[in-house]
Amino acid sequence: MKYVIPFFLFNLCSYLAVGQHSNKQVPDASATINWLSLDEVQTQMKLLPKKVYMDIFTDWCVWCRQMGKKTFTNPHVIEYMNEHYYAIRLDAETADSLVFKGKKYGRLSGRKTNELAATFMNNKLTFPTSVFFDERFTNPQPVPGYLDVPTIEMILKYIATNQHKSIPFDKYKDDFKGTW
Repeated sequence: MKYVIPFFLFNLCSYLAVGQHSNKQVPDASATINWLSLDEVQTQMKLLPKKVYMDIFTDWCVWCRQMGKKTFTNPHVIEYMNEHYYAIRLDAETADSLVFKGKKYGRLSGRKTNELAATFMNNKLTFPTSVFFDERFTNPQPVPGYLDVPTIEMILKYIATNQHKSIPFDKYKDDFKGTW
């Protein structure tokens, strides 16, 4: 009998601990980033302004594919991106004409690169390049290169929380504590 009560209490505590742990909110692992076209985002911005994240990639870029497989499939990245940003994937070598803010962009003369992609990257053609825009779809901030989950977490939060307006990135980076 002296073992029954401790055994019962141990099982009750274990049950309560497991029950509370299972209530913790975790991102949906089956979710995906809600990628929109350039036209769709321009339309959405008129209805509900939001920051914009643009992934500029090419089909032949190994690091672009790695970012697609590792960074853009992370449940935390997906959840945060979908909540705080409109997301666009832009193939830098698209032959399609693109219209941005009423101006038409095509391929650069004698090159495979689309003029709009080059413009957003300040003519520094590095792939992948992540470009962050404010809520008016202005002030593009290109970040060239592969972004792993901890790095993109830091940058997404820096921009989404408007810390970039008051804190230099180096200071923010030194103080940042990632949670993903």
